[in-house]
Amino acid sequence: MQVTFKIWRQEGPKDKGAIRAYEVDGLTEDMSFLEALDHLNELLVLKDEKVIAFEYDCREGICGQCGVFINGRAHGPHDNMTTCQLHMRSFKDGDTIVVEPWRAASFPVIKDLIVDRSAFDRIIEQGAFISAKTGTAPEANAIPIPKEVSDRAMDAAACIGCGACVATCKNSSAALFTSAKINHLNGLPQGHAEEHKRVAEMTYQMEIEGFGSCTFTGACEVECPEGISIINIAEMNARVTKSKVLG
Repeated sequence: MQVTFKIWRQEGPKDKGAIRAYEVDGLTEDMSFLEALDHLNELLVLKDEKVIAFEYDCREGICGQCGVFINGRAHGPHDNMTTCQLHMRSFKDGDTIVVEPWRAASFPVIKDLIVDRSAFDRIIEQGAFISAKTGTAPEANAIPIPKEVSDRAMDAAACIGCGACVATCKNSSAALFTSAKINHLNGLPQGHAEEHKRVAEMTYQMEIEGFGSCTFTGACEVECPEGISIINIAEMNARVTKSKVLG
């Protein structure tokens, strides 16, 4: 395969960026999208040019590090798929593929396709955990949990923190991410002790990080690779009101 990559290049956070075009030959449809970028970087090394900086870790759709816009869509053309799970068979020989970093004020570009998502870490630090005694793990059946409750919690816990919800939202809202982190703990017995404190502090941190407000357009749910529902946002909003009354 031969394709033309049009990729955002930016040397640093304060530098002006631009799209640069690269014609790349020698690709196969069995290559993953990230392997195609690796191949391009190998060609750039041979030309003594600077390689394209992009982020990845697991390459298995688990870590959430690899997120970029591909032809204007978060993670590429398919639903419920991360960038690293995308293969070149999703494109045709001769295609032009535009690759850009996440676009959000709270996700400043570090270099090329890499953005700073530490705002998510600071939200998690405010309560995405439970306080429990250390030591031997408790018996699994010590706290019976109905299946429908555990299923809802696991659906929310599937969030990989990739940032596609923020990048694709017209308001750059982090409501889907924050609500998933809140609800997967607040819905379980182990999280009840700190539920009001958790929702108040995590939503406050979300606001001061500069993320926009949610207006329920639903783009976040569409582009989320884990298919996390915006019902979580409605549930989080209800929990915020409850925390102000009972917290």
